[in-house]
Amino acid sequence: MSAAHPVILVVNAGSSSVKVSVYTVPEAAHDNADINPVLSAHGQIEGIGVAPRLRASMADGHVVADESFPVSQVADHDAAFRLVRLVLSVGLRDNPPVAIGHRVVHGGSDFAQAVRIDDDVIARLEALIPLAPLHQPHNLTAIRAVRKAAPDMLQVACFDTAFHAGHDMLAQLMALPYAYYERGIRRYGFHGLSYEYIARRLSQVAPDLAEGRVIVAHLGNGASLCAMRNGRSVDSTMGLTALDGLPMGTRCGSIDPGAVLWLAQQGMTADAIQSMLYGESGLKGLSGVSSDMRVLLASEAPRARLAVDFYAYRAAQEIGKLAVTLGGLDALIFTAGIGANSPPVRSRICAHLETLFGISLDAAANEENGQRISSNASRVPVLVLPTDEEGIVALSTARMMKACGKG
Repeated sequence: MSAAHPVILVVNAGSSSVKVSVYTVPEAAHDNADINPVLSAHGQIEGIGVAPRLRASMADGHVVADESFPVSQVADHDAAFRLVRLVLSVGLRDNPPVAIGHRVVHGGSDFAQAVRIDDDVIARLEALIPLAPLHQPHNLTAIRAVRKAAPDMLQVACFDTAFHAGHDMLAQLMALPYAYYERGIRRYGFHGLSYEYIARRLSQVAPDLAEGRVIVAHLGNGASLCAMRNGRSVDSTMGLTALDGLPMGTRCGSIDPGAVLWLAQQGMTADAIQSMLYGESGLKGLSGVSSDMRVLLASEAPRARLAVDFYAYRAAQEIGKLAVTLGGLDALIFTAGIGANSPPVRSRICAHLETLFGISLDAAANEENGQRISSNASRVPVLVLPTDEEGIVALSTARMMKACGKG
């Protein structure tokens, strides 16, 4: 990595993983030019507290670390973050980072854009923990670890909710007494960093489509859909929390709230219900086999097939609902781990949409994860675009760095 350019780190702390990416920030061509951070290295630990495994590599793919650790050594996110940072720091000794950007899942109604982190921001993010219990505490763990080790370091919070901040009130409301809306109980939407990247990428590869009515399917262990018009979010399947909408790896998605009341009436505690809805439902709960779509597709168990079929059925239903919001559909985009890499899931979803939207896939292009997988006869183009949430965090952090005169 060149010492001529400032370095920033991007931290993405998930429910069972910590990812840290290193970016260099080249000089802009002129004062009004945008900044384009360049990925230098990436490291991550998965299976925290269960089966920790560290992997780190340079941007060219050269692997610098691939090692498993005992649970006692990487028992929590604090230990995981310190370990990943230690491994990557070997290449940063001559050019230490000047800023760190964090993916933060929930920004509530307070944060509609990236923000410089201070004590007040941390306090406001802590208040949102009940709305994102699987993610927000781990996002804050990494932020606190940096503030303890380097209190003067510029830290930037980039929010999964921010891309959806401009939604019309109809897309935010839930039919509860209006006073709760005024207290912040509303539909926020998530995966906004991914959707922001896809909106930018689509404007590059298909600008004519980017200006139209687009639905993006972010399908991974967490899953949601976003309706966009002219590159801006107008609605999303996720709501107050990242539990709503589509069924996911271990999360239930939309369910009748009466089912939650019934569980409580049967004597389940709030903590037990939360644990089940977030960690034991979705693909894992329906199949009884796994939360991993790859495992389910390879399985011959009837309930594994049932879980996959239900996943595709619900995704197609929600695409139809968002098309109503948009007043039609000009393009469908698949992204994230399942969306960008699973031809069978894309095929199952699109089969439900053939009659309503005239969607048909090119089987060979779909099997190869091509960029455009719809056939020439399809009335609606279908594209596959890998996402880059860390790249968006790097971009926002570099802009903040420039505004603060750092680097």
